[in-house]
Amino acid sequence: MQLAVGKIMQVRNSLLVSLLIGASCIFPHALTAQDLNCTVQVLSPQLQNSADKKILQTLQQSVFEFMNNRKWTNDVFQQQERIECSVVITVTEKPSADEFKATIQVQARRPIYKSSYNSLLVNILDKNFAFKYIEYQPLEFSESSFLSNLTSVLAYYSYIIIGTDYDSFSLEGGSPYFQKAQTIVSNAQTANDKGWKSFEDNQNRYWIVENILNSTFKPMRECIYKYHRLGFDAMAEDVATGRAAVLQALLLLKKVHESKPSSYSMQLFFLAKADEIVNLFSLAEPPEKGKIMELVNEIDPANSSKYNKITENHNE
Repeated sequence: MQLAVGKIMQVRNSLLVSLLIGASCIFPHALTAQDLNCTVQVLSPQLQNSADKKILQTLQQSVFEFMNNRKWTNDVFQQQERIECSVVITVTEKPSADEFKATIQVQARRPIYKSSYNSLLVNILDKNFAFKYIEYQPLEFSESSFLSNLTSVLAYYSYIIIGTDYDSFSLEGGSPYFQKAQTIVSNAQTANDKGWKSFEDNQNRYWIVENILNSTFKPMRECIYKYHRLGFDAMAEDVATGRAAVLQALLLLKKVHESKPSSYSMQLFFLAKADEIVNLFSLAEPPEKGKIMELVNEIDPANSSKYNKITENHNE
């Protein structure tokens, strides 16, 4: 049953209790924190100028503060409850003193109940990332207008991360944050920057959030919830039951595949989950291995060589 947004944090926090017992010894008086625990790297392998390197070091700190110090939700997070994520910006070109061309890799992970394992939720490499940055200039963002491509892209992915995390704890629980991401897309329609418009590409920021909120992809959001909440979170009690729930969740993706084969959203899902699926089902019984192999070879043929490892591995 779908939960109201205000209840999602109760579910999320209750599932994290076992993980936080040890952390409470480290943070016995932790203050209420912001939402993200984001590591940030700005790389520039093609830039050799020391002045450029210094500017990018300042940029790295500015992006870190933007991601971690901003309150993205109205929910209350403790220090050790923040959503684990990372941003890697790789600058490839510097056309002018304040202009940069780059790629941005965004990842987010979700803790699994009563375990030390973190499941990869988001894994996106965005190659259409150009921005302006003046050293020490504050990074400003507005939800109601497009101020800069740098902050709009960072805010957009912050909401994608939060929305996906919330979806994994409550059925369609991330909708308010996906809607915020869609608003950022709408605000960017008059900008000259690439990655925001439907006609530019079928694998960009416009289509990521459009697909998420499109009714055709509702089975995928249901899959994300059941995969994590009913599958992985249940494995602390019974691995076999949890694995069976993961298989049932993945079967929901057949509906999406039939409607939108090879969609960008399906590619992103398996970019995050293919290795995890291999590791999980390599230890399954032969009948279950047969079912998962039949499914993934149908809906994710691009990774078929990877999935072959499932049948190559033998149960211990």
